[in-house]
Amino acid sequence: MDPLVEEIKKKFASMDDFFLQRDYLSDIPVVLMGLMTLINLTESRESLHIFIERLNTSNKTIDEFMNLFGEVQEIVTNEVVSSIVEGKLIIYFENHNKYVVTQPIPKILNRFFEPPTNENVLQGPLSSLIEDIDQNIGIVRKQLNSDRLRVKSFSVGNGEQKRISVLYCEDHVDMELVNNIIRQLEMNLDKEVNNLQNLAKTMGFSSFGPISKFKTTELPQEVAQSLRVGKVILFVDRLPFALVLPSLLWDMFALENDRNYPLPLMITIRFLRIMGVLLTLIFPALYVALVAVNPEVLRIELALAVAQSRDSVPYPALVEILVVLAILELILEASVRLPKSVGPTITMVGGIIFGQAIVAAKLVSNLIIIILAATTIANSTIVGFQNSLSIRLFKYLIVFLAAIYGVLGILSGLVIVCAYLASLDTFGVPYTQFNVAKDESKNG
Repeated sequence: MDPLVEEIKKKFASMDDFFLQRDYLSDIPVVLMGLMTLINLTESRESLHIFIERLNTSNKTIDEFMNLFGEVQEIVTNEVVSSIVEGKLIIYFENHNKYVVTQPIPKILNRFFEPPTNENVLQGPLSSLIEDIDQNIGIVRKQLNSDRLRVKSFSVGNGEQKRISVLYCEDHVDMELVNNIIRQLEMNLDKEVNNLQNLAKTMGFSSFGPISKFKTTELPQEVAQSLRVGKVILFVDRLPFALVLPSLLWDMFALENDRNYPLPLMITIRFLRIMGVLLTLIFPALYVALVAVNPEVLRIELALAVAQSRDSVPYPALVEILVVLAILELILEASVRLPKSVGPTITMVGGIIFGQAIVAAKLVSNLIIIILAATTIANSTIVGFQNSLSIRLFKYLIVFLAAIYGVLGILSGLVIVCAYLASLDTFGVPYTQFNVAKDESKNG
């Protein structure tokens, strides 16, 4: 085999989207090389043959013939690799030891007419991932132009085959993490993967943990940044988002898009998200603790104001807040399920009418409406919808402890939540770890 072809095959051995195909252009043998996720190979080959048919190439020398497709270049392996990663089509004339870099017909990888629907971007690229796994890999390659990006694909399931692709950046990732993920997938190729619960079982994760081991994102820039910091990306065919492994606690507060702001603004925004998590966990429980268990903590003026707001309310503080929280959860769920054209209007009007009516009927106090509104707004500052759901769940644990032990129960609840988060790990990476650093000793 030709030395260049052999060397290029070794360079791209761990990239499952790399193609190397032999062809004939006007009876001259050539080798076509490129990345399937960036190049539409079928249309590109057809275009080349149509181009040749329309030209009279019978009287041309081989150099003139090669110049028809682009600039003829001498063999430099690094330049060939760089051109392939950039999405170019390499036409290698094996018998003459020269190649041409030509512009192929690319995959359609951008959806500017359909920006992200679940993650808002203020300053940054507005493209989003889609359902086609090859196009998603191509979008990531456009975002992260590196020949160290590796792709390994698997077909899982017996009755219904699903394709899963693993992406990682060889320069930054801990290969032990990659090997653990690949080994886990290879051990469970017979399992069906139709949703994230199936995938979690395939990866060996517990189905009952309130914290997801996957960070989900539909933003290519977030995927690229995750690869740069040593994380591994999973793409599942027909799912329009990427799964980032491992998911870390800091992912609740940090977005790559934050770096488009000046440093003081970025720090302020992330601090506000941390405050949002704390307010979500503490505010409802603090109301219950100070009203039902530890009213002596309040100043006399504030205690009288709280008592006046609860005048004629027939329920204890715990029942009061649980009823309102349950109705609030129903409103939030309705806002997700209703059509986008009417959902925000109905939930806003329903919330206003409900809030006024329930206070006027003396079923709850005025103060609890303020607290729950602040809690809902604070919960919305968290990065990732699944993360916000987890924090909403932990909130109820702390409310129950506050109803029993008061302010001490709030502290106990926070300790329990922190202890639980500290106990989590994903393939040996602790959930509370700040980032995924590459261990040079393990990678040689």
